[in-house]
Amino acid sequence: MAKRSAGILPYRRSTNELQVLLVHPGGPFWQSRDLGAWSIAKGEYGDDEQPEAAARREFEEETGWELSGALLPLGELRQPGGKLVTAFGAEGDFDAGTLRSNMFKMRWPPRSGRMQTFPEIDRAGWFGLEMAREKLLVGQRPFLDRLVVSV
Repeated sequence: MAKRSAGILPYRRSTNELQVLLVHPGGPFWQSRDLGAWSIAKGEYGDDEQPEAAARREFEEETGWELSGALLPLGELRQPGGKLVTAFGAEGDFDAGTLRSNMFKMRWPPRSGRMQTFPEIDRAGWFGLEMAREKLLVGQRPFLDRLVVSV
């Protein structure tokens, strides 16, 4: 069975365009990647959790921000690696500079035997739809189109 993930794509209306909040994965593999490397704040969940609850939990774990309003279902997308991602839109205006992500440990550098700690998300940013399409992982880009149709 494919792994399942759920996440939230926050949006806000600026004076002349719709903007979305994307997050950049932390750790050494993603450090110098930009275009096609950003994501919605999301994470895996099991059979004992509903997608909306998982999306809220993961958003808070990865950003430190709590969402209290209604979520807009954006459906599911199968990622190139096989994972099934369920996304929700949420209107809000978060200060990207106040991001507080959870941390993870990994052996780094490879074969060094040393464990290092990295933030799961190292930064967040608001982007207009054109720039967001370039920054977002290819497999998640259809969520932008679904958001535009829904709002």
